[in-house]
Amino acid sequence: MLIDYLSVTELPGSYVSQEQIDRICNRYYWAGKYCHNKDVLEVACGTGQGLGYLSKIAKSLNAGDYSEKILEIARKHYGNRITLKQFDAQNLPYKDNSMDVIILFEAIYYLSSAEKFISECRRVLRDGGKVLIATANKNLYDFNPSPYSYKYYGVVELKELFTKQGFIVEFYGNTPIDILSLQQKLFRPVKKWAVKFGLVPKTLEGKRIIKRLIFGRLVKMPAEIKENMVPFIEPTKLSSSQPDNKHKVIYCVATLQS
Repeated sequence: MLIDYLSVTELPGSYVSQEQIDRICNRYYWAGKYCHNKDVLEVACGTGQGLGYLSKIAKSLNAGDYSEKILEIARKHYGNRITLKQFDAQNLPYKDNSMDVIILFEAIYYLSSAEKFISECRRVLRDGGKVLIATANKNLYDFNPSPYSYKYYGVVELKELFTKQGFIVEFYGNTPIDILSLQQKLFRPVKKWAVKFGLVPKTLEGKRIIKRLIFGRLVKMPAEIKENMVPFIEPTKLSSSQPDNKHKVIYCVATLQS
C-alpha cells in the first residue's frame, strides 16, 4: 500500500509548538557540524525545512523523500536551489562511494527494513562516512508511536543495527525531560493512560488541540529554518550500552569503518 505521509507530516504554515521548532532547528544545527564541505544526502527530507541551511554548509547536497506529494511542497519553496528526487530509503538512487554524510531524521521508524537502509548507506558512503539519525525516544514511559510506523529503535537497538554492518556508533540526547514545563510534566501520566487505551488523537488537527492545552500559543512551522533562529543547545552524550529515559529525542552518529 502506498502511503503519502501527508497526514502525519507537519507542513509549512501549520501551527506547532515552539518546542517543535526548537527541536527541528537543533537537529540541523547539530548535523551541520558533520556536513561542512562534505557531500551530503538527506533521506526522507519531507518538506525540507533544513535543506536551505545544509546547502550553505555542504560541498554538495542531495535530498529526497518517499512521498511525491510532500516533495512537491519542498520543490515549490526551493525551486532550482536544490535538486529533489522521489525514492525509497531502502533503495537509494546514488552511486557507490559517492557521499560523505547521510541524514535520516524522524523517519527510521517508517521503514519496513532499517537493515536495508543501513546496507544502502554502506554502499553509498565513502570510508569514514557518517549516518546521522534523529528519532523519537521509544524508551520514555509515555511514548506514543506515530501512525504508519513499523518499529522504533532506541539506543540499544540502533547500536545493534549499525554495529552488525560495520559502523561505530555514538549517541546523544536532546530535549531533556527534567526541564519540561510544569504543564508537560503534569500531562505525562495522562498521556501514558491515553496511549494505553488508544485515546490519543490520530490526526494532526486533533493533536494540535492537545498542544494548545499544554503549550499555550502555537507558532507557524517555517518552510525553511535559518541560522540562529533558536539557541543551539549542545546534546548530551549518552551511554551506548543502556536505554535512555531522560530525553525526548535520540541522536545517533554511525561512522563507517575504513
